[in-house]
Amino acid sequence: MRLLLAEDEKALSTALVTILKHNNYTVDAVGDGIQALDYLETGVYDGVILDIMMPKLDGIGVLKELRKKGNNIPVLILTAKSEIDDKVCGLDAGADDYLTKPFSAKELLARIRAMLRRSEGVPEDVISYGNVRLSRSTCELSSALGSFRLANKEFQLMEMLLTKPNNVISTDRFMEKIWGFDSETELNVVWVYISYLRKKLVKIGANLHIKAMRNMGYSLEKISDK
Repeated sequence: MRLLLAEDEKALSTALVTILKHNNYTVDAVGDGIQALDYLETGVYDGVILDIMMPKLDGIGVLKELRKKGNNIPVLILTAKSEIDDKVCGLDAGADDYLTKPFSAKELLARIRAMLRRSEGVPEDVISYGNVRLSRSTCELSSALGSFRLANKEFQLMEMLLTKPNNVISTDRFMEKIWGFDSETELNVVWVYISYLRKKLVKIGANLHIKAMRNMGYSLEKISDK
């Protein structure tokens, strides 16, 4: 999952990026509302964390602009304001949730998970296909025959494949969502992580495989019984 964090307080922004990356999110951070809208034009984000008090354009302004354009990306508002009227203003503008500073990292992560589940229509944090399950909270890839706890990039790549089984996902899309636009990483890193995941799927006896489509990308498919 890829998130945009719009927070002008640099120390807090740095801390939040560290926490989110440690919990297997890809994060881009910006410091004002205009930047936030520019980044969101790319359409690569799964959710947004918006501070209300930002320069150039505040969080409420960003939110109103997004919703006016028909962008329904899930949004969590972060703010030092705790009055009821401020919460109502944020929710009425189209926010999915509201968290008042100071807050615990544990609560922030729980609210992000809940927000993303609601936006996807996923009732639980476990994605499953065939005989394979992937837990978003523990990053465990499992079947009845075994399990692995996936590292950050492995988890994100597997999550993308499991969320849209049988759909081809391009190498460029993996790079955009997981490594980011500004990454200097070579494209072949995607093949390397695909190789890691293929080996893990074999070891847990998965009835799935990751199929390569030449010059197109990769798809997760069930293994034929033939």
